[in-house]
Amino acid sequence: MSRLFLFRHGKAAWAEPGMRDFDRKLDERGREEARAMGHLMKRRGLVPDRVICSTAVRAVETLDAINPSLHLEDVTTYEQNLYATDAPGYLEIASATDFDGDVMLVGHNPMLEDAALALSADGDEASLEHLHMGFRTAGLAIIRFDGPTSTFATDTGYLEAYLTPADA
Repeated sequence: MSRLFLFRHGKAAWAEPGMRDFDRKLDERGREEARAMGHLMKRRGLVPDRVICSTAVRAVETLDAINPSLHLEDVTTYEQNLYATDAPGYLEIASATDFDGDVMLVGHNPMLEDAALALSADGDEASLEHLHMGFRTAGLAIIRFDGPTSTFATDTGYLEAYLTPADA
């Protein structure tokens, strides 16, 4: 059994004139959201075995904000393609780990929402309902699969939970 944690970065500030979208930083609310989610994940024992994080500034800052609670530094790699790829690309990146455990992708919308909805054939009813209303900033979808990450495929997962900072 393996689980895929899909974590959207916290709320980011608007780009300043001449700033690339890639370089946008979290605003104060985004940092607070991420810290709250780190605490929530720790309380619920939701600590992934491996983390793949987008190299966009706001995603890295989100991971930095949850790390004091989860200590994921030694299991984290960074993947530039999480910034620019589509939902199938997210699945390819997760599947390439060929890992039988919990893998978390820290990335962006709409790719995370599209991936979560495509993967979750079934799931916790309340979580599915909330996810269908949109993937919030600092939101976390946890999708369970019967095999290792290499077997992730559309409509084969079970959405165990969809958590947001409001749950913290």
